[in-house]
Amino acid sequence: MSNKIKFAGVKNIIFDLGGVILNIDYKLTANTFQKLGINNYNDLYTQFNQVDIFDKLEKGEITPAFFYNEIRRMSNLNINDEQITDAWNAMLLDFPVKRLELLQNLKNDYNIYLCSNTNEIHLANYNKTLKQTFGIENLGDIFIKEYYSHKVGMRKPNSDIFQLIIDENNLTPKETLFIDDSPQHIEGAKKVGLIAYHLIDGEDILELF
Repeated sequence: MSNKIKFAGVKNIIFDLGGVILNIDYKLTANTFQKLGINNYNDLYTQFNQVDIFDKLEKGEITPAFFYNEIRRMSNLNINDEQITDAWNAMLLDFPVKRLELLQNLKNDYNIYLCSNTNEIHLANYNKTLKQTFGIENLGDIFIKEYYSHKVGMRKPNSDIFQLIIDENNLTPKETLFIDDSPQHIEGAKKVGLIAYHLIDGEDILELF
């Protein structure tokens, strides 16, 4: 497989995580919450929209403990932290080894970064999966720098998180490619001048290089 990207002049690549590197299935979390008795979960959270509690979790404004209590309050159900964690993590599937190997190879030709809307609960799960499947502690072993929304207090599609990456790493936007599977994030990246590629359903980053 060639590591020459199909975008001329690109020197830097910013990758989304879920749906791009990590396989995810939002329906699994919805189904698991519904089995617990939260029948309106799809009104609370989707790939494209979510209520305030999820935004705050992804921006690091609330703790996991607060999140668990809010889920119980909103659902009026007596469910424990472990049940909520398992349901919330159900969407997280696997890291295909070929994608991780691709990223390792891309490091030789590009400056690569990660930008993910995520949270403390999911990050712990990612790292456990990485250790089991690829033998690394976290994605810091691959990327120059990781930008997790709950750690930087910003989230996509707001342009401030993209501008932060540009400024901290002295990147030239027209030389920087951003890859994401959510259309609203693509639009946010374009606002700061990044080259933005929407990875559509069924498409794989392996096909881009």
